Amino acid sequence: MKTLEVDEPAFGAVVDEAILDKVVLTRGGQPVAVLVGVSGVDQEQLEYSLDENFWKWIAERRKRPRVSLAELDARYGFDKPEETAN
Repeated sequence: MKTLEVDEPAFGAVVDEAILDKVVLTRGGQPVAVLVGVSGVDQEQLEYSLDENFWKWIAERRKRPRVSLAELDARYGFDKPEETAN
């Protein structure tokens, strides 16, 4: 991913629009890119949201059998309060 500093006033106005809604950039009347505001999103979240392999991994994991919270509690005893040393 590339990062570009926004210094041009005209481009800054476009960026301000992108914070509120997606902005489609065109060349010769054809869409070529989308500018999306990411204010409040950290770098790691941004990288994962754009990573095709990450989403393939998530899709594969969602196909696997799931384990309920009750099963985890029964298996590992999470529902039992821990004793504290006094």
